[in-house]
Amino acid sequence: MSDTARLLRELAEAHGISTTYQGQDGSVQTVDDATLVAVLAALGQRVDADGPVGLQQAIDARALDRWSWVIPPTTVVTEHYETEVPVHFLEGETIGVHLELETGTVVSLVPVGDFTEPVWSSGVQRFQTTFRIPSDLPLGYHLLVATVEGETTATGHLIVVPERLTTADAYRPDRGWGLAAQLYSTRSTDSWGLGDWNDLEKLCRLAADHGGDFVLTNPLHATEPLPPVVDSPYSPTSRSFLNPIYLHLESLPEYLGAEAEIRAQIDALGAPLRDRNTSTELLDRNPVLEAKLAALRLLYHHRQDLPERTEAYRRFRDDVGVFLDRFALWSALRRILAPEDPRWEQTRTAGAAEHAELAEQHAEELDFHRWVQFLCDAQLRDVQTRARDAGMRTGVMVDLAVGANRRTADWWLYGEALIDEMSVGAPPDMYNQLGQDWSQHPWNPRALEETGYEAYRTLLRTVLRQAGAVRIDHILGLSRLWWIPQGFGPQQGAYVRYDPQAMIGILLLEAQRANVVVVGEDLGTVEPWFQQELASRGILGTSIVWFEHDDDGPIPPESYREQTLVAVNTHDLPPTAGYLTEAHLHLREQLRLLTRSATEERREFRAQLDQVLRALVAAGALDEIPDGAPSSWSEAEIETVILGLHRYVASSQAVLLSVSLTDAVGDRRIQNQPGTLQEQYPNWCVPLSDDAGEPVLVDALSSLPRVARLLNTVNESVRGAR
Repeated sequence: MSDTARLLRELAEAHGISTTYQGQDGSVQTVDDATLVAVLAALGQRVDADGPVGLQQAIDARALDRWSWVIPPTTVVTEHYETEVPVHFLEGETIGVHLELETGTVVSLVPVGDFTEPVWSSGVQRFQTTFRIPSDLPLGYHLLVATVEGETTATGHLIVVPERLTTADAYRPDRGWGLAAQLYSTRSTDSWGLGDWNDLEKLCRLAADHGGDFVLTNPLHATEPLPPVVDSPYSPTSRSFLNPIYLHLESLPEYLGAEAEIRAQIDALGAPLRDRNTSTELLDRNPVLEAKLAALRLLYHHRQDLPERTEAYRRFRDDVGVFLDRFALWSALRRILAPEDPRWEQTRTAGAAEHAELAEQHAEELDFHRWVQFLCDAQLRDVQTRARDAGMRTGVMVDLAVGANRRTADWWLYGEALIDEMSVGAPPDMYNQLGQDWSQHPWNPRALEETGYEAYRTLLRTVLRQAGAVRIDHILGLSRLWWIPQGFGPQQGAYVRYDPQAMIGILLLEAQRANVVVVGEDLGTVEPWFQQELASRGILGTSIVWFEHDDDGPIPPESYREQTLVAVNTHDLPPTAGYLTEAHLHLREQLRLLTRSATEERREFRAQLDQVLRALVAAGALDEIPDGAPSSWSEAEIETVILGLHRYVASSQAVLLSVSLTDAVGDRRIQNQPGTLQEQYPNWCVPLSDDAGEPVLVDALSSLPRVARLLNTVNESVRGAR
């Protein structure tokens, strides 16, 4: 390696960019120089990859970065632990530090001295001392204040986080289970063509009636405020707000209190959409959103004066704060500005005065979007309350996507906290051998630190408002994310590191305050230390039976991690009936997503499947393996294997077990094929169907013997293993 290449890699590592990574096959892969230069530029460090002098200067400057601070912009400490904070000052200055708690209490900090050699930075000599942070501080967001000669000279955020999240502890001696469903695909007779929060409540009652503790649903994040919208719930416009497409309008107090004429108009908007509930056709979000927004505007303009709702709306606005106003302003502007309009950049970076002027110009439209978010928040919270009232210990488990679509609401809301020039994705892995580009902006680690992680904690607080649990997609993103420069392919990215102490700690703080269980999706190439850290901090991981393998074959369930949510499948795989019959291999071959021959893929899959089936028999979860290839099995034989798989994972020590609704009804169709576009495959548009491909409505679930058999089997297996 040349000196220039070595220096470029040293500089990249100094900025938190990993210059190598472990591939899916365990091999060490090296990141391209061009990728490193592009990622460095996105972090504010522009360099010439061929200039060793400039690279060395950049490395030296990076080493002095933190000396330019009087006090660190953010310090994250764990409760009950004493620590110290470094403070920098000039020769001859008398510096002091005190702490202003959330409560307003002021705590003086004690200097403990420091033997660090002074350095020259920005032309002056800077000295360092440290101050002791006591171990008895309360949890929360506090302010460190540095003073020189009694005058405030700098401030920094001090965040005290829990040592461990305790919300899942109740499941350790008394394990639980729940349903997993793609809500939009789960319709009832009165849905408007897509599943809604009334259908989610019905699913909660179904699970509760069979002993279940939660229902895990797809991300419910906000989409565009007008059609057309993106189909993927994992590609929202904002993760901080909710999608009104899931509102059940007929349950709203505003609808129930409306005049008959208004209700009739709304009913007429929904009638043609309700007719689609029994259709086998793919789901279409656009007419549903268009009709619901039209109905909501009717309700908004004709709503009755309901004092309790008016007061609840006021409290909601106060609770969510300025980010609600900014999201409403973005929504109002989005109705008049196309996504590619250059004025977005101007409005994004505008000052408070210009935003206030825009808000005044669009005041009614802003209030409409704020009010819609209030309705979403209130209705989902009602579902959660009723789920707990039905006997569920957790209730609704929401899903937090990795990010929001590029240059949409969150990009506009959070400003420099997101990196504009980069996209998040994944290198080649078991899901997609060509890598993935999710077209989402990553967090800017430097901007997060400089602002006390304000955008991140605001996101968490809004997501956790209405739920009993949260599943965090790709939770490895709290430690590192795969950044892909614009114009580069997903294989040409690099991992950028975040501060896991801060990212995990703030998650624990917000979850503990909201009394929410946290489940992290930690599948794929995840370092064991990270999984161990999550478990030790009270965050559950994820175990999927098909991925629980080592060199000797399937890992026995008794060796699964305790601090996990275990399942037979995931939304990135076909329903189990489809998986057994190789639906995923057929599709990947058809779409040319394989990097080796289809024959090799099938040979490996069938060998792995045979190992799992034999393990089921050995464990007593399955009496015998049906004769012949799975493609020749009868539906009864497939159901028997599905029951056996659930008995098998239920015999593990995992504290939670998730049952896919598609497995309960015998569905076979793939909901999502990672790494594909809608032109290739209709991801996220497949309605819930039975083994014959006929739609299944929520209303019918409680009367289907197959559903009862699986849910009862899981409940008995989990309780029997307690």
